[in-house]
Amino acid sequence: MIKLAVQDVEIERCFAVMRQLRPHLQAETFVATVREMMGQGFQLAFLQDSDAIACVAGFRIQHSLVAGKNLYVDDLATDEAQRSSGHGAAMMAWLRQLAKDAGCNEIHLDSGVQRHRAHRFYLNRNMDIVAHHFSERLND
Repeated sequence: MIKLAVQDVEIERCFAVMRQLRPHLQAETFVATVREMMGQGFQLAFLQDSDAIACVAGFRIQHSLVAGKNLYVDDLATDEAQRSSGHGAAMMAWLRQLAKDAGCNEIHLDSGVQRHRAHRFYLNRNMDIVAHHFSERLND
């Protein structure tokens, strides 16, 4: 089940998985930082498997001159212990549908050049590499 983190306790529960991607984050400031970003359009989604958070995605719906209305994925992380279980694929499918429902033309994300496994994951989901920037056209 994927849902948006809207309550502080939900945001806090996402910290452990998000920190696997962003190790500089601190538990003491995580909720306040996310809340501040939410004021700028950031949203945090999580996939719960049993009682554990298995996958998180930070994203925003935005407009840009290059892409028009698009969904930009700031962060996408699956718990190391639960990788290759389909959670990341489920989150990407959920984000794709959310973007389509919102009238977005594309999905965008950036990934560090050293993250080869992540690149393979994105490429397997029909995303294109554009100067190390990933995008997916949502209209046929």
